[in-house]
Amino acid sequence: MTAPPIVRFTDVHLDMASDAGMVNILRGITLEIAAGEIAAVVGPSGAGKSSLMMVAGGLERATSGRVEMVGRDLGPLDDDARARLRCENVGIVFQGFHLIPTMTALENVALPLEFAGRPDAFDAAQGALERVGLGPRLSHYPAQLSGGEQQRVAIARAFVGRPRLLLADEPTGNLDGSTGRKVMDLLFEMARADAATLILITHDMTLAGRCDRIVRVADGLVVGDRRPAAGSVLAAQ
Repeated sequence: MTAPPIVRFTDVHLDMASDAGMVNILRGITLEIAAGEIAAVVGPSGAGKSSLMMVAGGLERATSGRVEMVGRDLGPLDDDARARLRCENVGIVFQGFHLIPTMTALENVALPLEFAGRPDAFDAAQGALERVGLGPRLSHYPAQLSGGEQQRVAIARAFVGRPRLLLADEPTGNLDGSTGRKVMDLLFEMARADAATLILITHDMTLAGRCDRIVRVADGLVVGDRRPAAGSVLAAQ
């Protein structure tokens, strides 16, 4: 029996108010992302890529249509229920790291588990940091870490709860090329090792070409959906 998709959009719309009036950000997205799949979402700035990711993770509520995440229809869930579902199933890596500057690396990674009431939060956080090669940096604050190290802390935080769905929004955007490649190697390796589904928002077509699938978004619509040939960057373009 085929496993249900981790994310399923059915005619999803997202409208948001602006000074110029209502803006149609997503304009009827129908899309499925399978369990264990690594999917790149590409397209021009303002196409709706990040909004699609936010809706998929229950961080934004769709205006209309049906959004399912890990088999649950997000529509009927209130904010608390969506937060619990996200805490149990979703890890997120942002471009800007989003670490709390007054907390150590260990405390930053343990935080989501503490919110979830996990008694082993700090032990699990230490294991996650060791997994990303930061065992010697447990007591360091974000300002004492390089950009690459900060993003590895963010990756450890995203993976610490062993989520089924990983969302990564331009995770190398604030890193130099060499550091960015190392961070992405780590992200891909951990996602595959955990059989987690990864939705990667990126402008980097070389990076997109390493994914199982490339979903192209423009003007709030899916305008392309293909699987790149093995080792082919041109297939992503």
